[in-house]
Amino acid sequence: MQKKILLTLFAILILQTSRSQSFYQIDSIQKIEIFFSNPNWDYMMDTAKYGADNYTPATWVKINGIQYDSVGVKYKGNSSYDSTKIKNPFHIELNTYTSQNHQGYKDIKLSNAHADPSIIREILAYQILKNYMHCPSANFAEVYVNGNYIGIYSNIESINKKFCGDHFASSNGNFFKCNPATSPGPTSKSNFKYLGVDSNLYMPLYELKSKIGWNDFVKLCDSITNNPSSYENILNVDRIIWMLAFNNVFVNLDSYNGVFAQNHYIYKDQTNLYNPIIWDLNMCFGGFPFAGAGNASMGSLSLTALQQLSPANHANDDYWPLIKAIQSNDTYRRKYIAHIKTILNEFVATNQYNTLATQYRTLIDAAVSDDTNKKFTYADFQNAMNTDISIGNYDVPGISNLLNGRMAYLLSLPEFTNAAPSVSNISASNPNPTYNSSIYITANISNATDATLGFRFSSFSNFQKISMYDDGQHGDGVANDGVYGAEVAMTGASLEYYIYSENSGAGIFSPARAEHEFYTLTVSNTMPTQGSIVINEILSENKTGVVDEYNDQEDWIELYNTTNETIAMDNVYLSNDVTNPLKWKFPANTYILPHGYIVAFADKDTIKKGLHTNFKVSKDADFVSLSTSSFLLDSISLFLQTTDVSYGRYPNGTGNFQKMNTTFGYENNNYPLNVINFTQSTNDLIVYPNPAQHSINITFKGNQNISVYDVYGKKIISKKGFENISIDVSQFANGFYIIKSNNGVGRFTVNH
Repeated sequence: MQKKILLTLFAILILQTSRSQSFYQIDSIQKIEIFFSNPNWDYMMDTAKYGADNYTPATWVKINGIQYDSVGVKYKGNSSYDSTKIKNPFHIELNTYTSQNHQGYKDIKLSNAHADPSIIREILAYQILKNYMHCPSANFAEVYVNGNYIGIYSNIESINKKFCGDHFASSNGNFFKCNPATSPGPTSKSNFKYLGVDSNLYMPLYELKSKIGWNDFVKLCDSITNNPSSYENILNVDRIIWMLAFNNVFVNLDSYNGVFAQNHYIYKDQTNLYNPIIWDLNMCFGGFPFAGAGNASMGSLSLTALQQLSPANHANDDYWPLIKAIQSNDTYRRKYIAHIKTILNEFVATNQYNTLATQYRTLIDAAVSDDTNKKFTYADFQNAMNTDISIGNYDVPGISNLLNGRMAYLLSLPEFTNAAPSVSNISASNPNPTYNSSIYITANISNATDATLGFRFSSFSNFQKISMYDDGQHGDGVANDGVYGAEVAMTGASLEYYIYSENSGAGIFSPARAEHEFYTLTVSNTMPTQGSIVINEILSENKTGVVDEYNDQEDWIELYNTTNETIAMDNVYLSNDVTNPLKWKFPANTYILPHGYIVAFADKDTIKKGLHTNFKVSKDADFVSLSTSSFLLDSISLFLQTTDVSYGRYPNGTGNFQKMNTTFGYENNNYPLNVINFTQSTNDLIVYPNPAQHSINITFKGNQNISVYDVYGKKIISKKGFENISIDVSQFANGFYIIKSNNGVGRFTVNH
């Protein structure tokens, strides 16, 4: 009996351990087991690979001991797939037949280290890349099928709706995978080259991952190819530069920089800028030696040519319009070289890449030794850091062999020896500014001809850029004393900022990883007191209203700050359980501005990032409380709520609760349900057509200041007019928008 109890406790401990382990934890190997009842599973997977409905049902899949029944599995990959081989790459879709996920992940992508004797290229590359731009998480997995060990795999996070929601705070933007649908070739590049107005010309080269987007994508290619001056309005240029810099430093040519210009995604976020996402790094570090030229060349590069690949490769080639535009703009080019120098300094010159490689090689050594289905020998794996290994048509360079020669070559180039400006002593004139106050950001800058301050008030907004001056008029002290300054109004709870400075020969960022990293300044704030924050509005069944950043319609709870102070939410909790008032805690570094609003989605989703509670609100009857760890701030009981009708305070912030048209995250709960049809107009503000595809018309009384906001409170556009204004919404992302005038509030939907 005692032995049975101990075994049961041990089983519970193992289950808890597997559940607590992050699926992409880098210091452990995942165990993924697949079981097919059909003994012909491999034949079914081979024959279904290129079909329209090409998942083969697995009876179950276990991830670190946790079993999921009825799962879709298929082979993936192009050159990495071989029907005659046992170790093929897998795509596991947990929710093909039933709604289920593992730690929020529904898609599992497993790569077989094709053309990589080291077996660590993909994981090592992603671990470096994550320091400079958004990219998938990645680690290693041992894969078993029907009890047989298939081998060690790279486990790479899928680029999908969840990824976009996590990294870009939206998931309904235009989204493309940039890989030719058929076999890629020198004439089949996913390079954003403009091919004409017909979207059919682009479909063989790109895969649409969103519901719509082709017409906008054609405009994107037109702008990239024919109007580089528009880049700041259509692209997140800094992320483009980081992508090109990373690919060049580590000779990642199975990418935009290589002959096929493939293996990347591009996503249009809520700011209407397209963002690159790098994908498929198993041939990084010179494992794919085909740089290409024009639309013809497939010649492979020698080790020396890989080591000496020019940072300006494709600078004058029309078949790489992104590279051509970056290289032809002096400032972009200097930023590109600055990013390359940062990567070299942090991971190559310090030998940090080798330190990480050693850790990963040690971690997987036994798993590689036991892998009898790997393409290369165990001796190849052991020697792959310092030995060039033949894979048939060419040699894959040892990673250290490549990078030692690469660093020596790059650092010998004039652009890398030019002296960049020096930036130091960065400070704010007031380290504890109040909301809406003005401050100066200053720095000591020498050897510079120009300095720029990049700043924003939300991690999901674009950086604004303003010049810094050494003129004695921008908080910089005396003119020409080497101190530069710029003035910023603190219109948010926290300021994220960086400095870029350049001269004719070089540029420099501070911090060096900007824009991916930045300095932060927070407004002065107080802790909540009783009456300072109230529950202001609740929607308990959202069917047609606003969507969250993952494009899901979820219930929500709006809070209102009744004071003139910014309040820190670090010690504030929401709950729907009277016996557990501390059920869900607001994330650290969350603030609510004076007389401002904050909205948490009540979706019982512990996987989504940001303001997503671990409980839902029932429309039939429920209770919601707002507390600190010490005392109750507010609470409300709800009964028999109506779908898409909220329950809010009227008047706003102070009145009694009643049913009303929703006013998600913005002011004035002034329109109870019987006063206004919010889908069309307010008393003094008429909006049509609604929904809109191309433009909206706004009519009103007299002269008005009109502003349009997205559902997160970011101002999109402002206009002044008399009685009638038309606004082009053709470039707006689908979703809800809020219009505010001098004395009216309205709402409209964009649905392209």
